[in-house]
Amino acid sequence: MGVPALETTAGLSPRQKAAVIVRLVLAEGGDIDLARLPPELQTDLAQEMALMGMIDRDTRNAIVAEFCDRLEGVGLSFPGDIDGTLDLLDGHLSPDTTDQLRRLAALNGAGDPWDRIAAMTPALLAELARTEAVEIAAVMFSKLPVPRAAEVFGLLDQERARQIAYAMSLTGGIAPAALQRIGRALIQAADAVPQPALEGKAGEKVGAILNFSPSSMRDGVLAGLEDDDAAFAGEVRKTIFTWAHIPRRIDRRDISRLMREVDNPVLLKALAGARGAARETAEFLLGGISSRLAESMREEMEALGKVSARDAEEAMDQVVITIRRMEAAGDLFLIAQEPEEEAQEDGEAPPG
Repeated sequence: MGVPALETTAGLSPRQKAAVIVRLVLAEGGDIDLARLPPELQTDLAQEMALMGMIDRDTRNAIVAEFCDRLEGVGLSFPGDIDGTLDLLDGHLSPDTTDQLRRLAALNGAGDPWDRIAAMTPALLAELARTEAVEIAAVMFSKLPVPRAAEVFGLLDQERARQIAYAMSLTGGIAPAALQRIGRALIQAADAVPQPALEGKAGEKVGAILNFSPSSMRDGVLAGLEDDDAAFAGEVRKTIFTWAHIPRRIDRRDISRLMREVDNPVLLKALAGARGAARETAEFLLGGISSRLAESMREEMEALGKVSARDAEEAMDQVVITIRRMEAAGDLFLIAQEPEEEAQEDGEAPPG
């Protein structure tokens, strides 16, 4: 039936006034994210709107005027919850502080523990899936976003993955409160998993450093590593990308795009200064562009004269840096090495 037409705001409760504002915004085609309200407030608002009847124009205008006056009187507002506050402070807090605050909020019931669980690394999630009860792991996979769940699933052995997959069929009837308790328990379990003080693999870090080191330094370090620990030296070699790797790791179709990204004076120095084994890469790059452009570049290389070994190496390093930058941005994809190529590189250091 609804309430009779109202002619003043005096008899309206704050919830009824809120219902009027929401109805007016929706009628004007506006978008309100009511899902951000606590569930009980969403329920109260819907119930108020269900009971409201017709409101005359003057009453509507008076409610809007009161609402606008209140908005104008607000000097500053805060998010009101830890998740909103951390979003506001994003980039201004250290990752460790942010993670600690989210953990404390989740454990105290002030935040959603599943948001923090979804942000955990695949390796940590896989460790939880192996060590927690199958039923708990099944709930975790049911709550994870599908891409992340698939990534973690691939880190498990087949038998454990099968057990979890079956247990997921039994998780449909879990109450929200139980989900929150399971989430908080998983956060506590994750905090108990020992974490390495340094991120990343040592071989990848050493390889990244040697990528930007002079070739003489790189070759000397690799030779020494071969004597100290051949297996570790092999790991390092797999992460190294130098001028000499370009013919094997760059698709010919990407050469023109790559050469456009490198400053022309730098590129000419690298090509003109390539001697010995490094000449293979220069010919590979020149062979990937039009014959007319290649001929023009050869003429510019001749006009450049003799390039010192040091200048040539610096220019080659700049080309490699450009390739790495394009790869990191997703603009270029390196060709994966075949196992026999990796085995060959484990035994010899590529020049350049």
